[in-house]
Amino acid sequence: MKNKEGVPQHIAIIMDGNGRWAKKRNENRIKGHIKAKKSVRESIEFCVEKNIKYLTLFAFSTENWKRPKLEVQALMNLLHNVIGEELDNLNDQNIKLKIIGDLSPLPEKTRKSLDLATNETVNNNGLNLILAINYSGKWDILNATKTILENKENVDLANFNEKVFEKNLSTFNIPDPELIIRSSGEERISNFYLWQAAYSELYFTDILWPDFNKNELNNAIFEFKNRNRRFGKL
Repeated sequence: MKNKEGVPQHIAIIMDGNGRWAKKRNENRIKGHIKAKKSVRESIEFCVEKNIKYLTLFAFSTENWKRPKLEVQALMNLLHNVIGEELDNLNDQNIKLKIIGDLSPLPEKTRKSLDLATNETVNNNGLNLILAINYSGKWDILNATKTILENKENVDLANFNEKVFEKNLSTFNIPDPELIIRSSGEERISNFYLWQAAYSELYFTDILWPDFNKNELNNAIFEFKNRNRRFGKL
């Protein structure tokens, strides 16, 4: 659903290209992840300024565990540190944080930081910031299916539909994203919001994530405004 200015109310971003950004500069891949903090901050600020209600950032996929061990450790430490550094800013901007994904494999200190930030911002009612961490669309659908099967005695098959299924997804009560953005030139959604992206508009940019800024986000929204979203209708 768009607001009065035609701006999407839920934007999701696949933040891609940190490693390539660093490689182009003969830097360690971790430098790309650190530099990307600015892009995250700008995207959040933009959504607050434009009164966008939901922003999902695909921060760490279930497939990212396949990366070098040192890089994964650095990412977990970075996530722990950034959450701690930005907690006051989240509250100052009235941002509510929600985490989706399987957090059980994460280091304890990272889980605690995420839990603290979630609890500390639970009463905020501005931007809903959703971090997808150790998340995949397949995991989400499979997890929902398992939950339903575990309670199958309460399932009314005659009235079982999409709405019933969606109640078991990690994004229950979050509207589907109208716009999904991916940086770095890759043109796929890489096991992100598989169920939720059924009618999302997709925007791909060659800009690597550490160089992504408010101007590029504004470009994505401009293109979104000019698309004809028919939802199967003529």
